[in-house]
Amino acid sequence: MSAPIKPLASWKGQDRYFGEVLPSLTGIFLSGGCSWNRCRMCGYKNDRNTCGSREELIAHMNAQISWIAENYASDEYGLGKIFTSGSVFDPVEVPREILDSFGHLFAGKPVIAESRAEYVTEDALSRFLSTLDQGQPHPLTVAMGLETTNDAIREKSIDKGFSFADFIRAADICHAAGVGVKAYLMMKPLFLTEREAMEDMQKSIAETAPYADMISMNLCTVQGRTELEQYWQRGSFRPPYLWSAVKVLLDADTSVACDPVGGGFRRGPHNCGTCDKEIVAAINEYSLTADKSVLQAVWDAGCSCKKEWEYVLDNETSWNMPLTE
Repeated sequence: MSAPIKPLASWKGQDRYFGEVLPSLTGIFLSGGCSWNRCRMCGYKNDRNTCGSREELIAHMNAQISWIAENYASDEYGLGKIFTSGSVFDPVEVPREILDSFGHLFAGKPVIAESRAEYVTEDALSRFLSTLDQGQPHPLTVAMGLETTNDAIREKSIDKGFSFADFIRAADICHAAGVGVKAYLMMKPLFLTEREAMEDMQKSIAETAPYADMISMNLCTVQGRTELEQYWQRGSFRPPYLWSAVKVLLDADTSVACDPVGGGFRRGPHNCGTCDKEIVAAINEYSLTADKSVLQAVWDAGCSCKKEWEYVLDNETSWNMPLTE
């Protein structure tokens, strides 16, 4: 067996999983690379293993799994989270033998694994569960980047390559196999005004809820070497205001998680710089507790930049955006 190789990233944290807060271990593994490789905002598509053969790819991914096993004791976490450059269930990117290895690594623990909708099949799920499932509650949840329920936005603003109907089909396959579904939505991809982005999230949360056991709203960030970054560098894109995220989360009829990556920085969701830290902390706390009072507190506290945000909502249009940096 190859010597252990450190994955792209790994860390311990906490996540809310079917109503319970669990200590989690997240691993981002270098794989064969996303087969779609076209999403406008995604920088992970730049990470791909350049192994010359399938056997070399299997060996390299197994070496990363060995590194995780050697560096994190099993009793340190109660939930595993698996990410790659694209889809865990794409057999070209992640050979099926690696599903067996992941299953052995996390056996007896619940796992969230990310995949595009088209790779969610009964065969892939059953193979993973054959080693993973040891009778634990909710052994597997598939996380899919639906981004929005609006097919036109998903294609024009993101270039995602699948439809809401494809997501529903994949969700049905998961639920028929006893597998959970987590939907990732994205606030403010390219070409949307601040108000359009908010309204899209409000509508998407309501329309996704019947098909997903968990919903997470990602706030669009500017990642390096992406098409989105090129627009941002020209002054043609601004990440969402944190006020927009708080408003959408407060108005949602269902619990929605949100991890404001890059919050408070120019490349990430931000307000004026004065109130950002407190709002990011409130969003993170709400994501674990589902207690809207923490969001309501920062909303009521306000900040002078809230008037700027309100002005942007009322005056920004598709031909004069963004109005602010």
